[in-house]
Amino acid sequence: MELKRVVITGIGAITPLGNTAPETWEALKAGKSGAGPITLFDASKHKTHFACEVKDFKVGDFMDRKEARKLDRFAQFAMVAADESLVDSKLDLETVDKCRVGVIVASGIGGLTTFEEEVMGYDKERGPRFNPFFIPKMISDIAAGHISIKYGFHGPNYSTASACASSTNALIDACHLIRLGKADVIIAGGAEASICAAGVGGFNMMNALSTRNEEPERASRPFSASRDGFVMGEGAACLIVEEMEHAIARGAHIYAELVGTGLSADAHHLTATHPEGLGAKLVMKNALEDAGMSVEDIDYINVHGTSTPVGDISEAKAIKDLFGDAAYKLNISSTKSMTGHLLGAAGAIEAMATLKAVEEDIVPPTINHDPEDRDPEIDYELNFTFNEAQRRPVRAALSNTFGFGGHNASVIFKKFVR
Repeated sequence: MELKRVVITGIGAITPLGNTAPETWEALKAGKSGAGPITLFDASKHKTHFACEVKDFKVGDFMDRKEARKLDRFAQFAMVAADESLVDSKLDLETVDKCRVGVIVASGIGGLTTFEEEVMGYDKERGPRFNPFFIPKMISDIAAGHISIKYGFHGPNYSTASACASSTNALIDACHLIRLGKADVIIAGGAEASICAAGVGGFNMMNALSTRNEEPERASRPFSASRDGFVMGEGAACLIVEEMEHAIARGAHIYAELVGTGLSADAHHLTATHPEGLGAKLVMKNALEDAGMSVEDIDYINVHGTSTPVGDISEAKAIKDLFGDAAYKLNISSTKSMTGHLLGAAGAIEAMATLKAVEEDIVPPTINHDPEDRDPEIDYELNFTFNEAQRRPVRAALSNTFGFGGHNASVIFKKFVR
């Protein structure tokens, strides 16, 4: 059986850097930080007082307020990103075969804010007084369900959950289904909105978050010696993943081709990456083999790069071990230095940045690095694209995401050639 080719024909995003995909991409190229003091709840008693929040989000600008009350914030973000991606794709909803259009939208945590509000509001004396929408607002698959209901898409419909690799897994599943001819078009991506007392408090107790409260916009500093944890982000991104001939037949704009996918497990620790980057090396190797590419074919890696002490070192080691001399010809960058860590939505946001880098031949930077702030365990002969975007030919690029539990997922995009 000959596998179908897979392309990306639409992008939608709402992030700490912008409420649309173009706004987000422009901010990434400019090296802007989305971090600031937390406004969604009173964080004064927490160790971390800042995050990368979506700004100026008025849900009534995007959907009916009555309907919005049925959705957790993460699902609202998913709906906004999906709507934008469909408009961007110019898919004709009147003529497309909706039985062959699917939705796979991931979330690592789902409706955590809804869960927190409902449980905190439980009255032990009066008994249960839960919102009838409590469960459907909370469950992580509901964003995909809402999107399919709105548009009448009858194709594959579900969510993937692999912590911070969740939305990369969604893209990979979409790619596989289209390659196998099981669908023509799939809206794939992820959404997360866990900036609440439970989310920040939980990650604080693990010492996973930065506590650089005096300068939040500079707190996410991947590959710098003074890094002290990630900055939590929120938002969503959706990509229109489409079978190549289907896209060409309708005259779609093709951003890039999705040519390789990789999956692996660290099999090491609940939350820490393997110190030698074994799982990270394997997942990149698997993606390259799937694409039929060599290490010399990759010009850019959008790394997981969370700004944690162990994770950044292990990923840099994995790149050096796998790519060898070719590692020094690459550009590497962590866009989490600007967006923060969107948890289950991280992979979709970073896939968007990766394929735009391929399309425009520009690598977004890793911000917040000071030249003297060097970790002796990191090889700075590698080009981490510190502080400023760099223009260069980007024939193909790889995006990495690694999740708690040792879940690793990578995708490769390349310039589209018929």
